[in-house]
Amino acid sequence: MRPLLFWVCVVFSLQIAQAYALPPQKLVLEYDMIYNGTAVALVVNRLEHDHKNYSISEEVKGKGLYALIRSGAARRLARGMVGGDGLKPTEFRDRRGDAAENVARFDWVKSSLIQGQDGRGETQAMPAANHSQPLSDRLSFLWDFAFRSPEFTRKGKEVNAILSDGRGLSTFRYLVTGTETLQTQAGAMETIKLVKQKDPGDDRGTEIWLATEHFYAPVRILVIEKDGTRLDQLVTRIGA
Repeated sequence: MRPLLFWVCVVFSLQIAQAYALPPQKLVLEYDMIYNGTAVALVVNRLEHDHKNYSISEEVKGKGLYALIRSGAARRLARGMVGGDGLKPTEFRDRRGDAAENVARFDWVKSSLIQGQDGRGETQAMPAANHSQPLSDRLSFLWDFAFRSPEFTRKGKEVNAILSDGRGLSTFRYLVTGTETLQTQAGAMETIKLVKQKDPGDDRGTEIWLATEHFYAPVRILVIEKDGTRLDQLVTRIGA
């Protein structure tokens, strides 16, 4: 092989390896939850994986007066397998304060799904899903991009998913609208922005920012209700 061709191949191989690099085996993101301009809660996401299996936990604790008027913390947990093209959840749990916990269990061998409070629910067949519209849960979906090929980052690309919240299934469509520099307490970040596409009767807007230099981790999530109420989850720290 000629020297020039050899080094071209080396550089190209390194670029591919970097593009498919997985996040660190332990990663922690902290966020401020901002309600109409006021920080009302601290959100902590913890990701752990060993290249085969993963665990993601999320805890929301109120700040100031919000901590006094809201009973307990909100917690979500997702576990599953790291696949060749993303995350495949096996269990999802969502508990809000003292309320009953909503649980989803995914059986990929039997292609079945159980959803319900405290894990008590009817077994149903998994909906038809594929690479372009995977089946996931509300927490794994946000981190799935960190384990996928970055081909989804192309402007105008549509990202679809069927998501479980432990109570039922919803289909979501997001459009990659381009890149944006996001100013945060953790510094300026180059991001890819996804905007949820609304179906008839859907009156809630959602926008997601993924940090390109932090393994496409979700660093901002903005929800806008029909009445204009804004719930903004913005990263303040990224660490191990």
